[in-house]
Amino acid sequence: MRRVSMATRDELAAVTAERYARAGRGERRRILDEFTAVTGFHRRHATRLLRSGLPPRAGGPRPGQRVYDDAVREALVVLWEASDRVCGKRLQPLVPVLVEAMERHGHLQLAPEVRGSLLAMSAATMDRALRQARDGAAGRRRRRMAPSAAVRRSVPVRTFSDWDDPAPGYVEADLVAHSGPTAKGSFVQTLVLTDIATGWTECAPLLVREQGRLVEVLGELRKRMPFALLGFDTDNDGMFMNETVRDYCAAAGVEFTRCRPYRKNDQAWVEQKNGAVVRRIVGYRRYEGVEAAAALAQFYGAVQLFVNFFQPSFKLAEKAREGARVRKRYHPPATPYQRLVADPRSGEEVRLRVAALHAMLDPVGLLRTIRTMQKRLVEIADWPVAGERAKPTAPNLEAFLSGLRTAWQEGEVRPTARPKEKAERLRRRPDPFATVTALLQGWFAAEPWRTSRELLERLQAEQSGGFPAKQLQTLQRRLKAWRRDEAHRLVFGTVATEEEAKGDAARGSGL
Repeated sequence: MRRVSMATRDELAAVTAERYARAGRGERRRILDEFTAVTGFHRRHATRLLRSGLPPRAGGPRPGQRVYDDAVREALVVLWEASDRVCGKRLQPLVPVLVEAMERHGHLQLAPEVRGSLLAMSAATMDRALRQARDGAAGRRRRRMAPSAAVRRSVPVRTFSDWDDPAPGYVEADLVAHSGPTAKGSFVQTLVLTDIATGWTECAPLLVREQGRLVEVLGELRKRMPFALLGFDTDNDGMFMNETVRDYCAAAGVEFTRCRPYRKNDQAWVEQKNGAVVRRIVGYRRYEGVEAAAALAQFYGAVQLFVNFFQPSFKLAEKAREGARVRKRYHPPATPYQRLVADPRSGEEVRLRVAALHAMLDPVGLLRTIRTMQKRLVEIADWPVAGERAKPTAPNLEAFLSGLRTAWQEGEVRPTARPKEKAERLRRRPDPFATVTALLQGWFAAEPWRTSRELLERLQAEQSGGFPAKQLQTLQRRLKAWRRDEAHRLVFGTVATEEEAKGDAARGSGL
């Protein structure tokens, strides 16, 4: 039974051999008893070892003791490649089957001694023999764990039920991607911070996905927040789980926590603001580049004032389960500003500062700024080239205020919530009847009861080879428009305009 490591036994034997040589008969017996008890050696082996001293051990490979020569190793490499480079534990039971199949098809011819060595080789020996070939073929080794795994283990987990009514300053953070319909390339992201106690929400754009920029933006948001940042709770994204963010929070005295992986409910506070604030106000368009990031930064300056001072929200008071039903009770709706002022844990200086700011704010003016910036964001997203878009102008405050009375009649008023207008689909192929349109209109005017097929057959008879039968549908659509114009002229005395024609077509299709 091994009681100590080989290196320890070697060191112990080297020290004890010198003392054993100088000892008397009785002392040698005691030294031998102690040595065998510690090392587990047999008494006779221990006696020979202490009498002769520790023999020197040569380090490194021992070519004289190699069991498998280069021929066996080369054959093993061929089998490894034929197995699609599986590991030794999977290759060892496959070797007999693979050798038999390759020899049967003439792909491999092995000497009897090489074949026997391959079949007798263990899985561990195969891995050692293939080490050089595997390292040369694999190139750069893959990481066995994510770079943020060690950081993730050092950050404590906080669930939704662990908050337990914290003081203002403990926030949840998340990133909202403005990638549009595709996540390819570089695009702007929004960093969202939501205070647990008050619901105070701060947003700021990130031009690039980089942890250094994240720390810089977080520092700017800390200056803008009316209270000190005490806790920073995030998800397990690599943008948060890294040494840069962890060390920043440690240096600033901010408690850094994370939610459980794949448990979005642990961050329910900020997830709700992702939809109610960012997606509702900014929309789902794609924003990329410095211009879009600068516009979003200016836009969020007005948004955070409007949301935090003039947007009441509900806050969960308690939740109880009764069988299959969950009953929730909420506090009365209040703005984050009202909750911050009413919280006894808020300092007097904080209350006075936010109260002074609230007295200066005009909600209608903020809303006008938000609508104007929304138009600008839509222009930037839908027309990336600056020369193709017109700069939106903000209406005066009186005109904007009067428009609020009738804005409901226009439907959706947020420009970012409206879909991009689709360009009118025009003809992509040349008109096959461009040269004979006047002729066809004359035939139709003379005999309006004629069908499209009759007109096409007459045209084919007069101009053979120029108008195949597959163009019948094109002529049918043309004739349908002529009949509509003729009917409008007979009823109203004028030809229908393009807008009226589109309206008639929509009503006729039931839209």
